[in-house]
Amino acid sequence: MERKREKNRVWNTDEKEKIILPVINFEKTINQTCREYNISTGLLSTWIEKYKRNGIKGLENKRKPGNPMAKYFITKNFKSKEEELEYEIMKLRIENERLKKGYLVKGDGSIVVFKK
Repeated sequence: MERKREKNRVWNTDEKEKIILPVINFEKTINQTCREYNISTGLLSTWIEKYKRNGIKGLENKRKPGNPMAKYFITKNFKSKEEELEYEIMKLRIENERLKKGYLVKGDGSIVVFKK
């Protein structure tokens, strides 16, 4: 029997609480619950630990910070001179790090050569 899992499912706080409460109240076992909701025992155990430590607050999803420079890769239309300079500084920092590691970048960056 093969289990298909959805990729990167996101559970909200209410769903997590609904899943772990029967386990905490000894109405179901961890294995029964994991099979029913198609989640790993490690994930369920982590939710239970967080719930016991911090209550419902422990089950809240934490927002992951994205790439702060992503806005510059989407558009090259800068709103201010400051943004344009930030972008230029970031490009120079990246180039500097690459040169420290021994990469030579030519043109628009599509050609990368490693020097020894």
